[in-house]
Amino acid sequence: MGMTDTKNVLLAGASGVLGAHITEALTRAGHTVIGLGRGPGADVRADLMDRDGLLRAVEGISANTVVHAATALRRAPMKHSDMYATDDLRLTGTGHLMEAARAVGARRVVAESMVFGYGYRDFGDRLVTEDGDPFGEADDRATARHVEAMRVKEELVLGDPGIEGVALRFGLFYGAGGTDALVDLLRRRGLPAVADHGRVLPWVDLADAGRAVALAVDGGRPGRAYNIVDDTPMGFGAHVKAVAAAFGTPRPLNVPAWLMRPFPYAHRMATTCMRVSNARAKAELGWAPARPGCVEGLRALAAA
Repeated sequence: MGMTDTKNVLLAGASGVLGAHITEALTRAGHTVIGLGRGPGADVRADLMDRDGLLRAVEGISANTVVHAATALRRAPMKHSDMYATDDLRLTGTGHLMEAARAVGARRVVAESMVFGYGYRDFGDRLVTEDGDPFGEADDRATARHVEAMRVKEELVLGDPGIEGVALRFGLFYGAGGTDALVDLLRRRGLPAVADHGRVLPWVDLADAGRAVALAVDGGRPGRAYNIVDDTPMGFGAHVKAVAAAFGTPRPLNVPAWLMRPFPYAHRMATTCMRVSNARAKAELGWAPARPGCVEGLRALAAA
């Protein structure tokens, strides 16, 4: 499989929901996407956890950029153990992919990251920024493994002296391909709305996230991390209610957050409070969300 066009992008995680949006945005920007994954639909079939198999799989391929958007998640994580395979992918698979990036002659690597690398806690009313807040410092043992994995992934990408590394710290995803599961649960009355009590979280439409990756492939400062979130934070419970309103499902039952304690990861995420600045992405990437927040985005999604 000989490919030499400098517009080639090797995309790890192309078969995922985010990967589909990234592929669309990159293709629209004039790039040729080479999908890397374990499934039969991948252009290059390989497992990031299998170093030798990965390096054999990319032999003969040339790509100017590698995008790391691979995840081991197939559904929303509820327990901390649900995140372990993705943690391992970040801790170990990223190193293997960086070796593959050098093997295909990549100049740039763009990595998916998450705002939860700042920590799963209450940040109050202040804006979390890339320069003002440490990334990769956990508050407790329960989340330490996840936060450490996000930190290591970024360090491997941003700290490689031969690669122009860029990390995109996404908020919680919603949008085409991502909101469908929530709508289905709401229609079956299987999803409650957790009381937010003033807590908010950063969100980003999957299509906006895909555009951010395309912009980072073509620009962005090497060694930089960018927060990719919309302009209007919203609590997890409020988001569930907004989905129900946009899609006309039965109204979800309001429940206190403590009822989620049997699902410790979901409980910890839903009880985090975080307002995140996207000013750097706007200034340096030229990125901005298509709509200010989830309410407008969900209405447009339902109308489509």
